[in-house]
Amino acid sequence: MSYSVGQVAGFAGVTVRTLHHYDEIGLLVPGGRSHAGHRRYDDADLDRLQQILFYRELGFPLEEVAALLDDPKADPRAHLRRQHELLTARIERLQKMAAAVEHAMEARRMGINLTPEEKFEVFGDKDPEAHAEEAERRWGGTDAYTESQRRAATYTKDDWQRMQAEVASWGERYDALMAAGEPSSGEAAMAMAEEHRRHITKWFYECTYEAHQGLADMYISDERFKEFYDSMRPGLAEHLREAITANAARHTA
Repeated sequence: MSYSVGQVAGFAGVTVRTLHHYDEIGLLVPGGRSHAGHRRYDDADLDRLQQILFYRELGFPLEEVAALLDDPKADPRAHLRRQHELLTARIERLQKMAAAVEHAMEARRMGINLTPEEKFEVFGDKDPEAHAEEAERRWGGTDAYTESQRRAATYTKDDWQRMQAEVASWGERYDALMAAGEPSSGEAAMAMAEEHRRHITKWFYECTYEAHQGLADMYISDERFKEFYDSMRPGLAEHLREAITANAARHTA
C-alpha cells in the first residue's frame, strides 16, 4: 500500500514542501512513483519519516539525522534504545522547565492576601509590601522566599494580628532584658534569640542557625531593619545580633 505526498503530509503534520525538500536532499526518497511520476510513499518510508521527525523534534540538524539513519552498522534495537534515552532526557528537561514555570506562576500569585481595609487594620499606614520588588530581586530564587510567600498568602487578618502581637511581646521582653543589663551572650539573651528564630520558622520559613546569623548581620547592615529593632530600644539590633551569634554557636558546636 502506498500514499501520496499530500496524504503523508496530512499523516505526519508536515508540509508538502518539507517532504519535497527531504526528497531533494536524499533524506527521505519515496519508495515509488505513480504512472504520472508523482511521489508514492510506502510503510517503510513512513517509518523513516517518523524517525526523522523524532530527531528533528529533539533539535538534530538534517545532516546528523541522515547520518544516524543511514549508518549501515546501526542496530535497529540500539537505535530504538537511543531514541528512548533521548526522549526520556527530553521529558525530564521539559518537566524541570514546567516546574520552574509553575514555581514562577505560584510566586506571582503569592503574597499578603488581604483587602485594603484589612491591611490598614493590621499595618496602619505602613505598606507591608513596600519593598516587595526589592525582596524578590534579592531572594526571589530561594526556597525560603518561596515558602515565605506561600505561607503569607494563606494568612488571614487574625493571623497577621497574632503574629504582630507575638513580635510586640517579644520586643517588650527584650527591652526589659537589656534594661536589666543582661549580656548578649548570656542565657536569657540567647533564649530570646532562639525564640526569635523559632518565630521566623513558625510564620515564614525554616530558619536554620546559619540563616539566622545571616539575618542578624542584615539587622545591622540594613538601616531599615536596624531602625525597626532599635525602635524597640536603642542598641537592640546590635545586642540581638550578638545574641543570635552566641545562640547559633552553642547549637552548632
